[in-house]
Amino acid sequence: MRELRLSHVYMNYHTLQGETKALEDISFSVHDGEFVSIVGPSGCGKSTVLNIIAQLLTPSSGEVLVDNKNLIETNLKIGYMFQKDQLFEWLTVWDNVLLGLKIQHKVNEENEAKVTKLLKNYNLWDFKNHYPNQLSGGMRQRVALIRTLALDPSILLLDEPFSALDYQSRLNASDEIYKIIKHEKKTAIMVTHDIAEAIFIKILLLKKFLHYYIYYIILIIITL
Repeated sequence: MRELRLSHVYMNYHTLQGETKALEDISFSVHDGEFVSIVGPSGCGKSTVLNIIAQLLTPSSGEVLVDNKNLIETNLKIGYMFQKDQLFEWLTVWDNVLLGLKIQHKVNEENEAKVTKLLKNYNLWDFKNHYPNQLSGGMRQRVALIRTLALDPSILLLDEPFSALDYQSRLNASDEIYKIIKHEKKTAIMVTHDIAEAIFIKILLLKKFLHYYIYYIILIIITL
């Protein structure tokens, strides 16, 4: 994948009470190797953007293109990290990381070697036989990321993956995850309402909140 592009995407939800606009005329592109953060307050449609890219939702209008081809016509491999780490408490770190490969019947010597290397590279090998409740919040997020990386996705989608952590842990975990993704040369889109998580990453601002967040960013940059 060289480029993922959203072009004039709209998303409307219809209920018995009427129509709700979730997204209006959203256009942006993400290039290979970029780490992009979409910033906005709760309820502005950030997660909806990710769900459209993941093909969990179909936009009301507009296009999602991968290298100028419609997304549904490609075999783009997508990894999705949710707000919760989704680790199974009764499985060890090793078994949690291998779970996606097991589901896809891709557990083999080569992939096990890859998982071993990932765990060693990111300081989790010594914890491979531990259970999730024996890990810190940041370590759990690293395990969840390695489980996703084991499937070798072309692009990673991160939906506020640090929201369950306290402030200091959130900053540390976001820094660790960013470094891992860049080291693995992966393309990633992260949504967050916390500008501190996104300050060192390419930032996209949803239009309806543009002026507020530009002011917010300027204030933070001045105080750094």
